[in-house]
Amino acid sequence: METILQRKLPVAELVEKATDWLTDTFAVLFNVIQSIGNFVMNGITDTLLFINPFLLIVLVTVAAYFLGKKKWGLPTFTLLGLLFIYNQGLWDDLMNTFTLVLVSSLISIIIGIPLGIWMAKNDVVKQIINPILDFMQTMPAFVYLIPAVAFFGIGIVPGVFASVIFALPPTVRFTNLAIREIPTELIEASDAFGSTGSQKLFKVELPLAKNTIMAGVNQTIMLALSMVVTGSMIGAPGLGRGVLSALQHADIGSGFVNGLALVILAIVMDRFTTAINKQGTSQQKGSKVNKIIGLIAVALFVFAGLGRLLLNNQSAAGGKTVKLAYVEWDSEVASTNVLAQVLKQKGYKVEMIPLDNAIMWQTVADGEADATVSAWLPNTHADQYKKYKQDLVNLGPNLKGVKLGLAVPSYMSVDSIDDLSNQADKKITGIEPGAGIMKAAENALKDYSNLSDWQLVSSSTGAMTTSLGKAIKNKEDIVITAWSPHWIFAKYDLKYLKDSKEDFGTSENINSIARKGLKSDMPEVYKIIDNFNWTQDDMQSVMLDINNGTSPEKAAQKWVDKNSKKVNSWSE
Repeated sequence: METILQRKLPVAELVEKATDWLTDTFAVLFNVIQSIGNFVMNGITDTLLFINPFLLIVLVTVAAYFLGKKKWGLPTFTLLGLLFIYNQGLWDDLMNTFTLVLVSSLISIIIGIPLGIWMAKNDVVKQIINPILDFMQTMPAFVYLIPAVAFFGIGIVPGVFASVIFALPPTVRFTNLAIREIPTELIEASDAFGSTGSQKLFKVELPLAKNTIMAGVNQTIMLALSMVVTGSMIGAPGLGRGVLSALQHADIGSGFVNGLALVILAIVMDRFTTAINKQGTSQQKGSKVNKIIGLIAVALFVFAGLGRLLLNNQSAAGGKTVKLAYVEWDSEVASTNVLAQVLKQKGYKVEMIPLDNAIMWQTVADGEADATVSAWLPNTHADQYKKYKQDLVNLGPNLKGVKLGLAVPSYMSVDSIDDLSNQADKKITGIEPGAGIMKAAENALKDYSNLSDWQLVSSSTGAMTTSLGKAIKNKEDIVITAWSPHWIFAKYDLKYLKDSKEDFGTSENINSIARKGLKSDMPEVYKIIDNFNWTQDDMQSVMLDINNGTSPEKAAQKWVDKNSKKVNSWSE
């Protein structure tokens, strides 16, 4: 007889049902929060971007000088660091990242300090909240992305939501600790003088606990920064996108530059909060100067915001924004950038949103993105299409005859999956877990008896291509999950292994899909996306240019310029 311990508890199903219930029940509330959040945070970012970068750099450097007690270490680092970020073309990403960190940190502080005070005053509350904080701190940050997308879709708002959950605990814990460690004698003295509860809290406890609380705030800010890269997986803009893209393409240089920009921002924010904490109780002239600088900064921000709104009203007739979702695969980077360049030539503003594959489909189905040209059908993305096909429009193939399967260097003496025995240490080097080709590879491991003791190793597209290049250089065996078109087939001599059981399907296509209502909202955009089509050679040429160091935008524009006749036919 099966016992309860032998029966799998339906935890996953219950969590999914609870998430669905919350999403359906509070849909209006979540939509309001998303709208307000986007308005506020986009407003902050746009205002910061409206200010001349050099003026902003000078102001931050001056603030660093006075906060650093007129020592030149912090202002010098701040000046050189911000100039470096500007020089690398990452200023816009920096402002987006700063907005995300600022808002998520402020929300964490607003929630965390009162909650920490409550914990310090009530042991029962402490016993309840402590396990919750343990859960929040130890749960992998990626898990928070799932409800974030379900509640708020994609973009900066779900990024802030996930960051708040992850970054909140230090402020709560440090506040609780700080108040509990205040000497009992001081509390008794306060009571003896007849202080009320609020007077005791604001006049005695919080001033004495300030340093410890600020240490918690500092940790919250650092944790919010650590979520930047994770948040980029659900469309949060900023420096995290550059890091994630570099990871996907094994672009060490770009990854290092974006990562270094994050390090610079982290150090500057850390030193600023530390300096503010040290000067918080000072009433010296330096404090007055700091207040003046703060007022100037606020005034500058307000005037910049007003100026931005005025200019936006004057340019309201500008082109509409088209949102294109895509997966950070080399093929999809190429096609999405080409389509974006064509739409820009027609006067549209184009926002390209890199997303995880499953989230990409959900985003188009929910109408948060206008379209994607990255749908591999009928096999690779069959599950996603089945789930969302009622909520989107399938515009048909934009590239026919693509292929996927297991591939090896041509020097390996195997021609089919059946021929595999003990090559490559019995490992298949794959890409991102959850990709359609990975599911097909898992099926192959089950269907082919000779692969029963083989292992499918998940990684990223960039890691796979890097491993391939290294193996070929050393003439080593390697088996990879591959698809074409892809630049690796132009760069290396590879061959697909025959798939007798057709686990990887036969030839399939890359389709364009659009949200419902796009045809009526933007008929010209719909027409261009519907007519968009090209060949494997076309795509592969763009991918190879990108792999050789050309930026995706320039590589796409190069192809568009060379193929003007084909491009013009898309809008006819």
